Amino acid sequence: MNKLMKALTLSFVAVMFLFVLAACNSDSSGSGGAVSVGIVLPTKDEPRWVQDEERFKAALEDSEYTTEILFSQGSSAKEKENVETLISKGIDVLVIAPHDGAAAGAAVEAAKAEGITVIAYDRLITDTDAVDYYVTFDSVAVGAAQGQYLIDNVEGTGVPLYLYAGASSDNNAFLFFEGAWSVLQPKIADGTFVIANSSEAEGLKDKAELSRDEMSAILGQVTTNWDPNESKNKAETHLTAVGDDLKGDVAILAPNDGTARAIADVFGAESAISSYVITGQDAEKASIQYILDEKQTMTVFKDVRTLVNDAMGMAIDILEGNTPETTGSYNNGAVDVKAKQTDVIVVEKDNVQTELIDSGYYEASEFTGLE
Repeated sequence: MNKLMKALTLSFVAVMFLFVLAACNSDSSGSGGAVSVGIVLPTKDEPRWVQDEERFKAALEDSEYTTEILFSQGSSAKEKENVETLISKGIDVLVIAPHDGAAAGAAVEAAKAEGITVIAYDRLITDTDAVDYYVTFDSVAVGAAQGQYLIDNVEGTGVPLYLYAGASSDNNAFLFFEGAWSVLQPKIADGTFVIANSSEAEGLKDKAELSRDEMSAILGQVTTNWDPNESKNKAETHLTAVGDDLKGDVAILAPNDGTARAIADVFGAESAISSYVITGQDAEKASIQYILDEKQTMTVFKDVRTLVNDAMGMAIDILEGNTPETTGSYNNGAVDVKAKQTDVIVVEKDNVQTELIDSGYYEASEFTGLE
């Protein structure tokens, strides 16, 4: 009997030693135990979100808190599964850039029910009171910058204006369009621009402020769903449908860089297009090269280093029992969500060097044609 007890005791000690060893070997990514901050990003298929992942990792290298980053790959079901996985790992803070702002409500409500603080990252989660904070670039200002750039870089009147927008499932797409419309509408009404590809927008050209339903109707005609292939197909369809009076020198509101490159390729290949001014957003490497090659005109630079630092600074404040700093709020359809806003910068060929290279965001060796 004594031998049996000794054997059991030795076995118990061995098992406990293995548990202790496993705990000691857990890494800062959160793979080995409880996770302090869970981060959920929408997809790895867009360069923007891969950049964000890299910036998050860099921002957390010296942190005492554990983290884990998961991707939802464009699926709300996968997103909810990711949140549940992070809940099971004991997170205290959830940072989430939703694939679909409304569909993400169920996922964050599950986190909130466990006492987890929810930070919406870059995209607002709508129609739920389970969002505590929102870290964002000023999306209305992004759209306004795009619209103003078109105004400042066209000449004459009757300039054909092609409107494109992001996904209707993304609240930011509405905010971008709202900002662009706010500055473009007076110039549409006075004849500087002629809307080429949206009968809904044409019917509302004299209305300075659009309701959500009115914007939805326009987006229904010009959405790209953030998809370059859909952008390409839509641009081809629009150019086929219009006459030469809506070609020549044109202006194009493209919502982000991925869609801008696809649309620019279509317009650049059309012999009846003599020139185009086209907007973008995110300062993706491929689009910076397009700008240097004069195939894309501008991009709105949103320095994700700052956005990531804002998000992680907010998370650390929460973990340490402090109240995060906020600069405004956004109504998500259920509550006013306190927000920390980050400024944006317009980048064109003339300031690529100063804004992106000299600032250390990119290396000069990554591009050709820098002056």
